[in-house]
Amino acid sequence: MTIVLRQRRLSLPRASMTLCIAAIAALGAERASAQAQTCFLFFCPPGAQPGWQGAPAPDRQGEPNRPSFSGGDFSYSTIYAARSGEPFPVPALRLSEVDPTYLRKSVYYPTDEPPGTIVIDPQAHFLYLVEGGGRAIRYGVGVGRSGFEWSGVATVHNKQEWPDWYPPKEMLDRQPELRKVMSELQSGIGMHGGPGNPLGARALYLWQGNKDTLYRIHGTVEPWTIGKSVSSGCIRMINQDVIDLYQRTPVGARVVVLPSRARAAATAFRP
Repeated sequence: MTIVLRQRRLSLPRASMTLCIAAIAALGAERASAQAQTCFLFFCPPGAQPGWQGAPAPDRQGEPNRPSFSGGDFSYSTIYAARSGEPFPVPALRLSEVDPTYLRKSVYYPTDEPPGTIVIDPQAHFLYLVEGGGRAIRYGVGVGRSGFEWSGVATVHNKQEWPDWYPPKEMLDRQPELRKVMSELQSGIGMHGGPGNPLGARALYLWQGNKDTLYRIHGTVEPWTIGKSVSSGCIRMINQDVIDLYQRTPVGARVVVLPSRARAAATAFRP
C-alpha cells in the first residue's frame, strides 16, 4: 500500500498580505524618523543621521530659506529650555508666545558676505549669522518702530553679559517715567543688569569706526515682541538666541543692517 502525504500550502488572503507589507514599511519609516529626530539643530549623537543627509542638492537659483533640520516640538523645547549656569534666571521660552516662523533655524542663505558676518533684515524681522557654503543660522528679531530704524555697516565693538542699561537722554525725555526705575551707576543714570533689564542676558554693541552708533543687538524680557517693529531702533532677540549668537560672534565681527523698503523709498524721494 502506498500512502501519499500532501503538504498543505498556507494561503493568506491578498488583502492580508498587502496589510503586512504596509505595516513592515511603516515600521521601517518610523525607525528612520525616530533616528532623525534624535538630531536637532546642529548636534547629532553618534550613530544618528540627520533627516536632511542624503537629500538631493537644492536648487540654488530659487530655493527659499529652508530649515536644515526637522525642528519638531522636542527640538525647540530643548533649544529654548531654561538656561542653567547663569547669574540670573533664564526661564524656558513659552513657545506659544512666539510665531514659530521666528524660532531659530539653519537655512539656505546665498550671500557674498564672508562667514561670521551678521546680516539683519529689519523688513523680514530676521538676523542671519553667515556660515558659508550658502548656509546661515537665522534668528527672529524685534526691530525699531517707524522713525527709529537704522541701517548701515558696523562692527561688534564689545560684548557684555547681563549688561547695565543706559538709556540715551532723548529716550528719557520721551519717556520720563523711566527715571523711576533708574539709579546713578558708574557711567551715568541707568539700570543694573538682571532679569528685569530690557537688554536681557547679552548685548553686542555696534560701532562705526571710533563712533558708537548707540544701537545694540540684545536680549529681551518681552519675547512676544519678536517678529514685530516696536523698539527704539535696537535689535532684540529671545534670550536663548542672543546667548547663542554671543557665543558664536567675536569682537570685531562685521554687521550689515539692510534698509527697510519703506525707509529706502523715503530716502529715494527725499528732495
